[in-house]
Amino acid sequence: MSLRDDLIARIRAEGPITVAAFMEEALLHPTKGYYTSRSPLGRKGDFVTAPEISQMFGELVGLSLAQSWLDQGAPSPFNLVELGPGRGTLMADVLRAAHTVPGFHAAARIILVEASPLLQSEQAKTLAGHEVTWVDSVHKIPNGPLWLVANEFFDALPVRQFQRDSTGWRERCIGLAENALAFGLGPAAPQTHLAHRLDDTKTGDIVETCAPACQIVGTIGQRIASQGGAALIIDYGDWRSLGDTLQALANHASTDPLERPGEADLTVHVDFETLAQSAAPAAYARVTPQGVFLERLGITPRAQQLAQKLDGHALETHVAAHRRLTHPKEMGNLFKVLGLFPAASAPPPGLTK
Repeated sequence: MSLRDDLIARIRAEGPITVAAFMEEALLHPTKGYYTSRSPLGRKGDFVTAPEISQMFGELVGLSLAQSWLDQGAPSPFNLVELGPGRGTLMADVLRAAHTVPGFHAAARIILVEASPLLQSEQAKTLAGHEVTWVDSVHKIPNGPLWLVANEFFDALPVRQFQRDSTGWRERCIGLAENALAFGLGPAAPQTHLAHRLDDTKTGDIVETCAPACQIVGTIGQRIASQGGAALIIDYGDWRSLGDTLQALANHASTDPLERPGEADLTVHVDFETLAQSAAPAAYARVTPQGVFLERLGITPRAQQLAQKLDGHALETHVAAHRRLTHPKEMGNLFKVLGLFPAASAPPPGLTK
């Protein structure tokens, strides 16, 4: 049976499920989940992330982390961590760029937070020659100063959706309509955690919440505040959640989220306000568009340097990659960067308080 069949049977037996429960099953079912049953990345997969577009992205992220490490006294050892590292491309680029920073490689303990055995295998190949430790939770990262990057990680965490009506909030759920999965609404009920959203929403508006994201960022923030370090969280979204942002992607094209659970990637826009507030007592930098962040770090001079060795199709591809990463109408504005750091320290380079 397909995962869709399993979900239909479950809803028949138990009733409608939350959007979060649906996302968790579709993405992480042990044998039929999207991330546990396939490699979704790259041109042969369903989507391409920034590190796969150009080496420049990871290089500049790496230099930002390395300079932040230097700014905090170059502690040794320290944990160099990536959440949801895909094929390992970003970490490989970070390490290559930081190779020029004296002492960085020797001090770094490379830790990848990854639950998928398939992706762990690919990461091991990409990072061959480096000593890598894998953990399946941020709670299992060893003690010590923490320099962390998360690129397109939080957008895949399960969210609950609440729609406002005249008497309160109704949770958006997934049930059945004519033997097919369909969205519906639960009964109106008070939601104390959404009391602050009554001022900026109206009847019919949808607000998304993500408890797992808050818990993860809370753990990271506590570690950075007490033991030193910094985090770069890069994802698409905005300062405050508003609207239904659940989307599905298969073969690089949008599709119905309910049509083929387990066979399409599911993502949502990240609520950076909630992440920033959940990171206390760590400080957070002003949320910055990805294009601005990369330009501050020197992506254009780096692009020009690399272009000198290219011509023909390779040069065209390189120019297109630079545009895609930075242009406001492409990834430059859609993706944002949130930095976390100790209150007494400076934010990572590329970001401001």
